[in-house]
Amino acid sequence: MDVKKIALLVGALIIAAVTAITAKNMFSGASAPKAEAKAMVPAGPQVLVATRSLPVGTLIDAEALRFQTWPEGLVQPAYYIKGEGATDPVELIGTVVRTEITAGQPVTQGSLIQPGERGFLAAALGPGMRAVTVSVSDTGSVAGFVFPGDRVDIVLTQEVNGGGDGPPLKVSETVIRNIRVLATDRRTNVMNESGKPVPQNISMVTFEATPRIAEKIAVAQTFGSLSLSLRPLADTTAELERAIASGEVNVPEGEDPKAEKRMLLAIANKPSDGNSTYTVGADVSRFQRSTVPPKAPAADAGTGSGSAVTTTGQLLKPTGPTVRVARGNNVTDVPVGAK
Repeated sequence: MDVKKIALLVGALIIAAVTAITAKNMFSGASAPKAEAKAMVPAGPQVLVATRSLPVGTLIDAEALRFQTWPEGLVQPAYYIKGEGATDPVELIGTVVRTEITAGQPVTQGSLIQPGERGFLAAALGPGMRAVTVSVSDTGSVAGFVFPGDRVDIVLTQEVNGGGDGPPLKVSETVIRNIRVLATDRRTNVMNESGKPVPQNISMVTFEATPRIAEKIAVAQTFGSLSLSLRPLADTTAELERAIASGEVNVPEGEDPKAEKRMLLAIANKPSDGNSTYTVGADVSRFQRSTVPPKAPAADAGTGSGSAVTTTGQLLKPTGPTVRVARGNNVTDVPVGAK
C-alpha cells in the first residue's frame, strides 16, 4: 500500500478521535439551567366576588363569596377590598342580595342588605311568598343550629282532650315540610376562635311561606308548641317522587337538562303542607293513649221507674226496646217487660 495513503488515513483517524473527545468534554461540562419556583405576586388588589350566580333575594352563605385579584385600574370605591380594615366575608353571612350579582362579578356595598335594615325581608321573599314569624322553644330550635337559608320541617305537639274520662291524647304531627328560614332573633355572625359560626339558642324564627301555609302556621301556634326539624341540603329525591305522584309538577318531555334542572329547583325551593305524618302517645309508650278519650254516656233527665240509678246517683238510659210513657209533663222510657 502507498505510504502517503496510510499516513493520510492515520491522520484522519487521529483528528476524528480528538474531535470526539473535545465534543464530549464540552457537553459533559456544561450544566443544565435549574428551574427556580418564584412566588406569583398579585397583579392588583383583591376584591370580593360572587362564586356563583346570586339572584335577588338570595341569602348569603359561607361559600357564596371569595376574594379574587382584580386589575387596579378597574377597582371601584364601592367594592369590598381585602386588606387592613376591610370587611370580613364572614360578617356578610345572612345578608340578602338586593340586586342580582352574576358569577365572578365584584360585590358592591349597596347590593347587600343586612338583617334589621329596612327592606331586608321584602328583598329576601320570593314572588308570591309571605314572611311569618313563630315562637319556638330552646329544644325546639335544634339547639341553635338553625341559620338563615336552612330548610326545616315544622312539628306541632298538642294534647287532645276529647271530652271523656282519662288522660288526654298526646300527639305530634309534621304539619309543614321544606320551609326556608329567613331570619332568627339571634345574630348570625358570632364566630369562635376558628372562624366558624357559634350556635345560639333562638326563640323566634321567621319563615318564607305561601299565603295558605302562613295561615296554617298561625293557626298551629294556637294548638300547642312548635318544634323545628332540620333538613339536609341534598334531600330532594323523596320530595320529587312525592310531587310527581301527586301531580304537583309535570315531568318534562324528552331529555332536556335545563328543563330537568328547573323542575328540581322548583321542588327544592317549594314548601309543602301535605302528606303530613303523626305520632301518638301509644307509639312511644305502652302506658299512653292511642285514641281520643270518648265521651261519657249522657244521663237521662227523667226519674221514672224505667231508669237505672248508679251508686253515685247518676241516671242511666235503659238498654233494649223501650216504651215511652207520658204522664202529664213527665215522660219516661220504660223497658219492655219491666214492672
